[in-house]
Amino acid sequence: MNSPLRRIVLTACTFGPLSLLGTVSAGAQTPVIAGPVETRPDPTTLLATAAGPTGTAAPAPPDAKKAVAPAAPPAPVKKGYQFFLSERLRDENYNWWPTDKADGAYNFAGSLLRFGVSRQTKQEDFFLEMQNTTFINLPTKAIASAPQGQLGQGATYFASNGSQVASLFPHQLYFRFKDPTLPGQALKLGRFEYSDGNETTAADPALAWLKKNRIAERLIGSFGYSDVGRSFDGFEFSANRKGSNLTLLGAFPTRGVFDLNGSDTLTDVRLASLSLTKSLPGKKSAGEGRLFAVYYEDHRNDVKTDNRPAAVRATDKKPIRIATLGGNYLRVHDVGAGKLDTLLWYAGQFGQWGAQHQGAYAVAAEVGYQLPKAPLKPWIRAGYYLGSGDGNTGNNQHGTFFPILPTPRIYARDPFYNESNLQDLFFQVILRTAPKHGLTAPLFTIRSDVHSLRLADSSDLWYGGGGAYDNAIFGYNGRTSSGKSSLATLVDLSVDYAPAKSMTVTAYLSYANGGNVISSLYKSRDSVFSYLELNYRY
Repeated sequence: MNSPLRRIVLTACTFGPLSLLGTVSAGAQTPVIAGPVETRPDPTTLLATAAGPTGTAAPAPPDAKKAVAPAAPPAPVKKGYQFFLSERLRDENYNWWPTDKADGAYNFAGSLLRFGVSRQTKQEDFFLEMQNTTFINLPTKAIASAPQGQLGQGATYFASNGSQVASLFPHQLYFRFKDPTLPGQALKLGRFEYSDGNETTAADPALAWLKKNRIAERLIGSFGYSDVGRSFDGFEFSANRKGSNLTLLGAFPTRGVFDLNGSDTLTDVRLASLSLTKSLPGKKSAGEGRLFAVYYEDHRNDVKTDNRPAAVRATDKKPIRIATLGGNYLRVHDVGAGKLDTLLWYAGQFGQWGAQHQGAYAVAAEVGYQLPKAPLKPWIRAGYYLGSGDGNTGNNQHGTFFPILPTPRIYARDPFYNESNLQDLFFQVILRTAPKHGLTAPLFTIRSDVHSLRLADSSDLWYGGGGAYDNAIFGYNGRTSSGKSSLATLVDLSVDYAPAKSMTVTAYLSYANGGNVISSLYKSRDSVFSYLELNYRY
């Protein structure tokens, strides 16, 4: 009997040994300092068909675009095996806020090579993607003792890997089963990427950009900006019907992000997610609503990062069990010569933060206006984000919003903060030139953001990080606020150049002027971060 159900059962049995696959190493060492700075994918591209939230140029897996409305005819099945190869090269330069304890002025390079094979049939898809990551010139003197900590992403890579500079491991390996008698339904089993909020691709380009860059991966993401990334081992079930999508996820995150040993599965960290997305079209507008529920468990014995005294945290060995409920609403209206966009996102949390009760929330509200027919297609946007903090360490209540397993750099393009205990008032401008002849992506995309960053509660910490990525490292870090609230003013500029369908070049520069939280920890208020990146698909 060669039924789809039988193949599903057999496939599920093959992924148990997946975490036993080894990595290529050169004497990895266990880090002794938890990583403070996390990163995120580059969100500067404006088309839904551009590189996905992973930030790589690899072709999308067969199910990457699940259109909700209007219903699209089934995509033609590509016969036989399809091979692919992509390369991302990035040179990063840090001038972190200075301290006498370490050197935060350095540059390093990273290479992310992905290659693999895929196959599609009417009943099942197969996808295998191998990954090779290599580092050059990681800083060895950029780690200060507390409270200054690791000075930038290069320091975190070095703390997580020691002398290991390269690895090879399966980043994705899954089967996706489809029943021709039940169109729109599919079950994915294995190792794969997941982008919360991006379960579908909107037909309207502006709506698609908002989903990808202002909604997706606030809670669950692949951490695609880092040179290692994150995958999930488990299952994903999706069903599309009449402008709606239901997605169910059950998975363990993989090791990775900053740790080169990306093949292992973090079996003590458990994740379940349910998402319902509904297209909401109007006569002169495109819209979408989504409801979601996420359950997260962490049974690792790592010391939790929060604002309690160190001695109290060290004795709290109880697991984390948190439920997150929320939703988002987006709409793009035709107004005058342009388009007006609005966005709302909310998440509330309850459960157990070890020995404490969890009670936290986060909310985002944004608005923008673009002129798609004007020269350079200017798009001006503004918004406000609030992630709750904790103001009382002695009330047995943990009030700090916990972003779970996000991709922080989508929302913090200079990765020195995340969405815990944060107020972020921002303004952004996006300009696009016409695409090169025969292409769809703009030849140049220019984006500049200005962020006014404050801590939501001065009694809480300045948080960084993007969640569990190693059994020995909690994944979030916190620096003392010194009772202050003003974190920084951040100004940045990015330029994307797309001269060919297979190539994109990105340049990024940011300047952060530290507030009194940062001036109480470092010798200067000035920090500069930049990088130059090449993505190429062969």
